[in-house]
Order: sequence, then structure tokens, then C-alpha cells
Amino acid sequence: MITLSDQPFEPGELLSEFARGRAEVGAVATFTGLARAEEGATDILELEAYPGFTEHEIGKIADEARTRFGLQDLRILHRVGKIAPGEPIVFVATASRHRRQAFEACDFLMDYLKSRAPFWKKEHGPGGARWIEPRAEDHADVARWEQET
Repeated sequence: MITLSDQPFEPGELLSEFARGRAEVGAVATFTGLARAEEGATDILELEAYPGFTEHEIGKIADEARTRFGLQDLRILHRVGKIAPGEPIVFVATASRHRRQAFEACDFLMDYLKSRAPFWKKEHGPGGARWIEPRAEDHADVARWEQET
């Protein structure tokens, strides 16, 4: 399931819901990303997305993760709109028969979400607003998956 939401969420509740009744899996891995204050330079982080299109594009990489890592299920919730520092911005959960696949799938999905998912990020702070682009490290993180088969 892939969800974009402009509302805050509780990662623990999402994990409990995702893991409930999963007798067929051996592992659930999760990642929760938080909005950073960037050393006092960010008062609010704002994310924009195109409803429908963004979920569709994330769905493509989710399908790749299902196949590549043999996932039994996954859950992605990503915030859009204005997000305060310290608030959860993204939640990714993966379920598989074995832990390695769950961990790697979670990492794979986050690398994509961080650098290639169709979101537009803007920081608002004391010095005004500025658009945020993925860093070289973010591109390197996602590129390593293209080298692996």
C-alpha cells in the first residue's frame, strides 16, 4: 500500500497494523524518516507531489522491490504539505520470509524515495525559502542498486 498524506502519523501504530497477523513472514523491517531542522535553518519543510502520478511512480519501484527481494508485502506512507522539524515524514515497512530481504528492500525503497521519487522539497527558514535537490550521496546510494542484479 502506498499513501501520501498531509496529516501527521504515528510510526508505532503503522508498524503494529502492518505486522499484525503475519504468521507467514519471518521478518518485518521498517524505516521512519524525520524532518530535520538543519541546524536552525529550517522552520518548516514543505513537500509537493502530483496526486495520482506520484503514487503511480512509487508503485513502479514498489513492484520492483516486491520482485527483486521476494517481498510478501510492503507499506509506504509519505507526508506531503508542511512538516515541522522532528515530525515523521516517511514510513516504509517490508515483510519477507527472511530478514536480509526485508532490510535490503527497505533500504532500496528509501534510496529511491530520497533521490528519484517525484516530490518537490522546499525548506522555509529565517533566511527565506529554498528548494532542496538530492545530494551527490543520495544519487550514489540509488546508483548502487543499478549495479547489483
